[in-house]
Amino acid sequence: MTKGSEKLLFGKIALIGLGLIGSSLSHVIRREGLAKTISGASRGRETIERAAELGLADELSTDAREAVRDADLVFLNVPVGVMGKVAEHIAPVLKPGAILTDAGSVKSAVIRDVSPHVPDGVHFIPGHPIAGTEQSGPDAGFASLFENRWCILTPLEGTDEKAIKTLAAFWRAVGSNVDCMDPAHHDLVLGITSHLPHLIAYNIVATAADLEEVTESEVIKYSAGGFRDFTRLAASDPVMWRDVFLNNREAVLELLGRFSEDLSALQRAIRWGDGDKLFDLFTRSRKIRREIIEAGQDTEAPNFGRR
Repeated sequence: MTKGSEKLLFGKIALIGLGLIGSSLSHVIRREGLAKTISGASRGRETIERAAELGLADELSTDAREAVRDADLVFLNVPVGVMGKVAEHIAPVLKPGAILTDAGSVKSAVIRDVSPHVPDGVHFIPGHPIAGTEQSGPDAGFASLFENRWCILTPLEGTDEKAIKTLAAFWRAVGSNVDCMDPAHHDLVLGITSHLPHLIAYNIVATAADLEEVTESEVIKYSAGGFRDFTRLAASDPVMWRDVFLNNREAVLELLGRFSEDLSALQRAIRWGDGDKLFDLFTRSRKIRREIIEAGQDTEAPNFGRR
């Protein structure tokens, strides 16, 4: 048990959604002893059965309302597009004084959809753990997912400070660094660091698949490191990313416009043989990579540390 976790011990933590984030939360909550009881919910019967086999929760249900009864801390680990519906469904049984949070990659839309359903006395604190893999489902989780990663909280104005500190302390107890941010700024930052890269990855993989001059078997057989890494991003949950782009469209479209302009400038440099411009761009980009490694957000290990 980590130092100070005794003060964080919740009577009951409810995990709505038992995919990568939900199952990883379960593993680390158990490892650190952060709850007396873990309850879990998923609409899929197969997911519930597998979660039971993995011991992800003490109580499991296909009804989120049953899972959140008497919970002191509730996590919404569901696609952004259904956050509002889930919040509306569980609202009547949320415990007064409970903390309601989420793990969505978009914050403004979540606040828009969830806030109207939060009962008085329940502390809604939107959050986003910036941690993940391309895997999904209850088998994908592992306790160290959040270690040395950032969790961004975007509390609404007037939110109880004690509740914010409690949730921040929870994230620190599972190994994360914590920062607070304006929701719109969060959506812009994540738009460039996560959403746009995924969109580009999906598009590059689709373009490769559609090339008439290159067969699909050749694309797979001769995949170099660059394309291979794009396919890792493009293997991410399609439902989750569909909802991300639809609910962060303003930021993504703004960034996509800027990216298109920069891509056009790069195209001109290649066409006109402007080696200095290309060298300067590649040098600046390489510096960013080094800074990410120095910040402890990746490793210099070959193939990004992956087998």
